Amino acid sequence: MTQENNTSFVPSHKLSLLLTLALFWWINSNYSNPLLLSLGAASIMLVLYISQKMDVIDHESQPIHLSTSMPGYILWLAKEVILSNINVVKRIWLGNTSIAPTLTTIDTRQRTDINKVIYANSITLTPGTVAIDLIDDQLTVHALHKADIDTLKAGEMDRRVRELEK
Repeated sequence: MTQENNTSFVPSHKLSLLLTLALFWWINSNYSNPLLLSLGAASIMLVLYISQKMDVIDHESQPIHLSTSMPGYILWLAKEVILSNINVVKRIWLGNTSIAPTLTTIDTRQRTDINKVIYANSITLTPGTVAIDLIDDQLTVHALHKADIDTLKAGEMDRRVRELEK
C-alpha cells in the first residue's frame, strides 16, 4: 500500500486507538476523580503522540474494517473449537490407534497479512491442529489425524476468514 493510500486510514484509526485506549484505561482503573481522569487522558495522548511519531497507526494495527463481520466469525470459531474439543477427547478415549499425527502444508487464499495471521491463529485455537509456519500463502500445519487436515483443505475456515474483509 502506498503512503498516499495509507494516510486515508489515519484519522479513523487514530480515533479507534484513542477510544480503545480510553476504554481500556477506564475499565482497569474505574476512577472518576477529575485529577486521575486528566492524568489518564494525558497518558493516552502521550501514547497517541508516540504511536504517530513511530508511524504505527494504520489499518493493520487498528483493523477497524474487520469489526462489523468479526462477531459472526467469532461465534462460528467458538462452535468449531467446541466440536474439535469433542473430537480430541474422543480420540484420546479411543487410544493410540485413533491418533495419527500428520504434518503437511496447506495453501491459503488470504489477500492480506492480517487475514493470514487470523487464519493461522484460528487453526491453532482449534484443538487438534497447530499452525507451525506461515510463508507467503502456505501454512505448515500439524494435526492429530489426517481428517483434521482434510477439513482444513476443504476450505471452510479459509473462506470465512477471507469474508472478514468484505
